[in-house]
Amino acid sequence: MMAVEPQAQYNTSYMMSEEHQYMSPEDEWDRDLLLDPAWEKQQRKTFTAWCNSHLRKAGTQIENIEDDFRNGLKLMLLLEVISGERLPKPDKGKMRFHKIANVNKALDFICSKGVKLVSIGAEEIVDGNTKMTLGMIWTIILRFAIQDISVEETSAKEGLLLWCQRKTAPYRNVNVQNFHISWKDGLALCALIHRHRPDLIDYSKLRKDDPIGNLNTAFEVAEKYLDIPKMLDAEDIVNTPKPDEKAIMTYVSCFYHAFAGAEQAETAANRICKVLAVNQENEKLMEEYEKLASELLEWIRKTIPWLENRMAEQQMKAMQQKLEDFRDYRRIHKPPRVQEKCQLEINFNTLQTKLRLSNRPAFMPSEGKMVSDIANAWKGLEQVEKGYEEWLLTEIRRLERLDHLAEKFKQKCSLHQSWTSGKEELLSMKDYESASLMEIRALMRKHEAFESDLAAHQDRVEQIAAIAQELNELDYHDASSVNARCQGICDQWDNLGTLTQKRRDSLERVEKLWETIDQLYLEFAKRAAPFNNWMDGAMEDLQDMFIVHSTEEIHSLITAHDQFKATLPEADKERMATMGIQSEIVKIAQTYGIKLSGVNPYTNLSPQDITNKWEAVKHLVPLRDQMLQEEVARQQANERLRRQFAAQANIIGPWIQTKMEIGHVSVDIAGSLEEQMNNLKQYEQNIINYKCNIDKLEGDHQLSQESLIFDNKHTNYTMEHIRVGWEQLLTTIARTINEVENQILTRDAKGISQEQLNEFRASFNHFDRKRNGMMDPDDFRACLISMGYDLGEVEFARIMTLVDSNNTGVVTFQAFIDFMTRETAETDTADQVMASFKILASDKAYITVDELRRELPAEQAEYCISRMTRYIRASPVWRERLVNPLSPSSRLPFISPLSSMERTTCKTPPALSSLHPLPPVQREV
Repeated sequence: MMAVEPQAQYNTSYMMSEEHQYMSPEDEWDRDLLLDPAWEKQQRKTFTAWCNSHLRKAGTQIENIEDDFRNGLKLMLLLEVISGERLPKPDKGKMRFHKIANVNKALDFICSKGVKLVSIGAEEIVDGNTKMTLGMIWTIILRFAIQDISVEETSAKEGLLLWCQRKTAPYRNVNVQNFHISWKDGLALCALIHRHRPDLIDYSKLRKDDPIGNLNTAFEVAEKYLDIPKMLDAEDIVNTPKPDEKAIMTYVSCFYHAFAGAEQAETAANRICKVLAVNQENEKLMEEYEKLASELLEWIRKTIPWLENRMAEQQMKAMQQKLEDFRDYRRIHKPPRVQEKCQLEINFNTLQTKLRLSNRPAFMPSEGKMVSDIANAWKGLEQVEKGYEEWLLTEIRRLERLDHLAEKFKQKCSLHQSWTSGKEELLSMKDYESASLMEIRALMRKHEAFESDLAAHQDRVEQIAAIAQELNELDYHDASSVNARCQGICDQWDNLGTLTQKRRDSLERVEKLWETIDQLYLEFAKRAAPFNNWMDGAMEDLQDMFIVHSTEEIHSLITAHDQFKATLPEADKERMATMGIQSEIVKIAQTYGIKLSGVNPYTNLSPQDITNKWEAVKHLVPLRDQMLQEEVARQQANERLRRQFAAQANIIGPWIQTKMEIGHVSVDIAGSLEEQMNNLKQYEQNIINYKCNIDKLEGDHQLSQESLIFDNKHTNYTMEHIRVGWEQLLTTIARTINEVENQILTRDAKGISQEQLNEFRASFNHFDRKRNGMMDPDDFRACLISMGYDLGEVEFARIMTLVDSNNTGVVTFQAFIDFMTRETAETDTADQVMASFKILASDKAYITVDELRRELPAEQAEYCISRMTRYIRASPVWRERLVNPLSPSSRLPFISPLSSMERTTCKTPPALSSLHPLPPVQREV
């Protein structure tokens, strides 16, 4: 009974067909011999042919496997040939103990290779035990022909089976699932040969219904051209329900070793393709970053001049249109650019992570297109934007004030000009020259009343001048007409003063000629004129326009109006007293029989005028009440808008501030990176779902601006604060998600396990004493020491340059992860890539175009050809000449290699050397 225990890294169990379970080779060996002894003949032939394929290298062979190995000499020779090592010198004697000693030397050598032989001894081999001899040869085949076959970390048999499956996958009618019935029709063997040497077999002419012909074709071609002896019989394989696995595995392993060189080239080509794919993807990301950065900077460059244009409009409608255009910019044009800026930062971080993972130099954008440059440009844009909005609102307030003052100016000018109409003609009359004494005295009194009226109107003229001055100071667009009208009123007022003084002088000159005057008419005139002026002023005030911005201001106007209404009873008493004078005049006239002319010689005001104006004043009072109440309602509505906006802003503002903490606590999130990613994306979705609240707040903000509400004492949050906070929140969560994506990318690319990442995170959190997602240098040193690093000052300074290249004085979590993954993971180094190219070039110092196009996919082969430097030949007449490999003149045909004494190379082109070095390509100069 024989048993084999290979060394730890070699798994001797192998995959059986679906109707069998896994078992050791020794158990299966015993079972096969017990079930069908006829297999022994097939295995004896196969193993004999296999041994002879190696023994003939030493100039000998065996005829009978159980007899020719009995003295141990050929057995030791076989082991020396297949291992390439020298065994101890054999004993020369022919006695049994000499034979046993030689066989023991062979068995000891097998055991020294990590194979444990159980229940097999030299005596069984010396005695010619066929079962034990065949078992020993199968053990040798497993150890020296099959054990080292491994594809993608599989066991030996699984690796050999996977290799066969991959090589025969493209061929019709071939489906390799095991090492017995999958090979009965011979197509799998023919496919293996055709895959590596298509010149030896025309696979298209093979038929599935001719298994014997297919098998014999494979056997003959393998023996003739591949130096693989015929170890099997086609008839035995076809006529056996389940061919012997060991025989077929032994035979197929010879094909694997025969084509090992091609496998090595394929592996090297795959590695190069991987590197080239990384280079091409990184170049694409760089181009996309440059394009997106250029477009964003160009948009900012074009937008800033528009926001810096502070040319004020003269009409309120035009300024309101500017405000509406600015709102469209905020709602429509800017949000996509915010997303582009965020995406740009994400792309930049992803690219830098990929470059670090593949040991490429960091990406440096073009001049002026760094992330910091874009951030500075964006900051400048927002500063200009803020100034533009403040300017718009200030201009709208100014125009509103101007419109109000202009309308008030027109109203007061109209009232004044209505009052002064005809006054100059009246003052210029010389009616006193032909008047009687009574008429002279009447004219005198009348003039005194006019002077009183004139003095009363002085205040209105001053108000008109003050309004005109304010309109000029506020740069009113029609200031010229205002100034002209104001100047006309002032000139007229001065002329009235001059004419009044002249007329008074004339009347006083003749007053002494007249001695009587009707005192009652005079008293009436004196009392009626001020009362009339009071009513004019009251009517003017009741019809006066007003503008307020708060409920306090309108309540102040209401209070003033209520105070005015409180004076109405007293004014009514004055009216009754004035009307009593007229009654007294009539009474006196009736008493003394005086015939009244019906006209007061001292005033143009009649009792009916006083009555009519009094009724007009009483009519205007409720109208004024209504106007004030309407304004109260408007201000209350504005207050509701303020409170409505404040109620939402006071919720949204703190909510955004709370959500912003995600940037500080992202490293504390428990679970795997995928779970963190899911949590962060759910977190992001919750934030996006909250956008409806921002939109509603924007609607309330727009209603406030349309109602000309520019202040809000109920909240410290403005719409600008909310917008900026929202944009920063979106950017922060997107950046945090990108950091976790980069960690996943780092983990997958570097082969770092989730447990290692959790350990890194736990270490970082422990030494992140401020809980802000960063470590101080001292904390970072303590963290490294706790993880087993023996740090001196020089070594720690070197590590700090890696994790804090910008000298910020802190170590972020991402930088810590990048450092630890570099310390624990492997990457495709430049030496590995150069070694791969050397394999493809058959150990030459250069590689030809034909070799690149044969070994690499077409796209990546052309990519290498366009970027690799030429191999230049020097001559005694002239020295080597460096030619730009990217210029048209350098694209010459490739030729066979030169001698090593005549070769020289150009430098690698910058476009490729920044990504990964490539070896030179042979070209003739």
